[in-house]
Amino acid sequence: MAETFDFISAQDKPALLAFSTPEWLETAQAALEELGYKNHVAATHGDFLLRFGRINYEVVLLEELFCATTIAENTTLQELQQMLMSHRRHATIILVGDSFQTFNPLQAFQHSVHAVVNRSEVFLLKQLIEKATADNKQFLTNLRETQARLVSGKGRETTA
Repeated sequence: MAETFDFISAQDKPALLAFSTPEWLETAQAALEELGYKNHVAATHGDFLLRFGRINYEVVLLEELFCATTIAENTTLQELQQMLMSHRRHATIILVGDSFQTFNPLQAFQHSVHAVVNRSEVFLLKQLIEKATADNKQFLTNLRETQARLVSGKGRETTA
């Protein structure tokens, strides 16, 4: 099978989707396209990890039963949970499934993601993505500003 490459420019907002339920995938793709994201869809756990390792996705939408029959079998989620925060901080990761209460912070923390969404509220996915990305951006603002100052050499100012 030949792999196709999709060029990502500096102006693109890349998003990675990992769904086994076609209806949820369609809803997610439509919501992200409406928000101006360039969508990539992972077909398998390996495909997800390969794509996630190559591109700094701004948004990742993951179904709790992606290529699995139970959440414990979701290899993609397990790999994300074990990944160093520095390798996944660039993305707002949203987990979608039946066993979640939308935007329950304890469930999100338990699964090492930024937000959880119950499938009954997938019809609101566009607004939920906007809220999750805004919350994540606000939460990480100080970290990103500090990193930018350190990179530019302005983080080590001393007074004499």
